[in-house]
Amino acid sequence: MAERFLRDMVGRGIEPNVVTYNVLLNGVCRRASLHPEGRFERTIRNAEKVFDEMRQRGIEPDVTSFSIVLHVYSRAHKPQLSLDKLKQMKELGISPTVATYTSVIKCLCSCGRLEDAEDLLGEMVSTGISPSPATYNCFFKEYRGRKDGAGASRLYKKMKEDCLCPPSLHTYNILLSLFFNLGKKEALREVWNDMKESGRGPDLDSYTTMIHGLCEKQKWREACQFFVEMIERGFLPQKVTFEMLYKGLIQSDMLRTWRRLKKRLEEESITYGSELKNYQLKPYKR
Repeated sequence: MAERFLRDMVGRGIEPNVVTYNVLLNGVCRRASLHPEGRFERTIRNAEKVFDEMRQRGIEPDVTSFSIVLHVYSRAHKPQLSLDKLKQMKELGISPTVATYTSVIKCLCSCGRLEDAEDLLGEMVSTGISPSPATYNCFFKEYRGRKDGAGASRLYKKMKEDCLCPPSLHTYNILLSLFFNLGKKEALREVWNDMKESGRGPDLDSYTTMIHGLCEKQKWREACQFFVEMIERGFLPQKVTFEMLYKGLIQSDMLRTWRRLKKRLEEESITYGSELKNYQLKPYKR
């Protein structure tokens, strides 16, 4: 349909510009299915046809044009093609943006090429482009997948020292999940305190990560402390969190503690309104 509109536009004597073609390119690439391999190749062929038509009309692709195609390479996990396209872009004198670099870094990290991603991060900074939290999150997600606490700690320390951008709430939540699973108490405490001092969190996900992790380790009192803090801040715990804490306290002969928590929650019920009524727990026996 987009191509038909473009033909109609040209037929009426209205000359398309780079923005017009980027809209078309976006339609070709953004929602295209890339698996199996044949679909990826077809999408890239269609994108290259758009590039060719642009040049035939004397319109040079810009940073947005290349970024759209790089996003396709990233989604398809094509690290070398991403690097080649980035190189071509720079050879044409087109300066990558933070979004462009982040797209390539995401691809490299998800494909396990962390050293190449780190080199690209260094290049990015050296050219005066400050990384965004999303850029760093690409690394932190890969470190979480590898269960590499040391790598994550090193990058988090560098991120704070360089002061190029503050961590986002999502950054903090990725690190909380990683350090909790690895049992890195000091690192966990540092991230939690930094998050609270920044004013960006904690949010529902932060509390859920902490409570579930503590329940799994049967640290019921600490889990209860986070639960109380959570409801005092106006966050309605997920039903699975209710059930996990409830069953754990019953199994540990801490029914009285549960009743106190339930009472505290009911005192805060005005915050949650009708949502709380859906959280009726079935009686649980050990």
